[in-house]
Amino acid sequence: MRYAYLFLAIASLAANLMAQSNLSPAKIQGSAVWQLPPQFVTTAHAACDQSSSSDYADCMIGQMAKAGAPADAVRFTRELYKESHGEFGVMTGFHDEGPVAFAWITYPLRANTNYGLLLVNGQPRIVNVEDLKLLDVKTMKQSPQFQDAKRQFPKIDIWPGDRDGRIWPDSQSGPNGGIQFTVAYPLRNGCHACANAGQAIFTWNFDVTGKFLGTSFQGMLDPPLQQ
Repeated sequence: MRYAYLFLAIASLAANLMAQSNLSPAKIQGSAVWQLPPQFVTTAHAACDQSSSSDYADCMIGQMAKAGAPADAVRFTRELYKESHGEFGVMTGFHDEGPVAFAWITYPLRANTNYGLLLVNGQPRIVNVEDLKLLDVKTMKQSPQFQDAKRQFPKIDIWPGDRDGRIWPDSQSGPNGGIQFTVAYPLRNGCHACANAGQAIFTWNFDVTGKFLGTSFQGMLDPPLQQ
């Protein structure tokens, strides 16, 4: 009987550990970084153009391993593909900041803004810095700075950044041991290619455990002077 109890205890512990591993996927790390070879897009395009698959992005993911991408890079791209509802992106830079890390992403299939930034390993696991719905735009539009800028640029609005991975966002300590990331966004007068109306600055706020707490508008930078 004693052995039966011991067996049940071990089986229960194993089941709990398995459940925890299923609920807590491995942290995203720098091992998922992959620099796209110069010919990857051309070669993958050619292969996927001939593929019977109706999902082009999924086909591109299948071409990564054939081009030498490490397994972690393929796994991350597939996770991002599911998170972004079908977009193909590759991690090309990584920087750990404690409970939350930066992940620079290259989106080779986009017509423009081919680079993006994610905050990963917190709660949620992936937070897209270019998701403008997460920005405190209401406070920005009510600010005197924005109202002044609107007199000069009647169609002023905020746009996603096109980030090349060369400049990391500033980070600083937040309240109660948390962490904040400062990110700038372009302001344009009506369209992506329209007049530069400056930049809007926001902080992305996380608590000490890495839980996302929302964003805060910090102010605006004037557009460069016209030559």
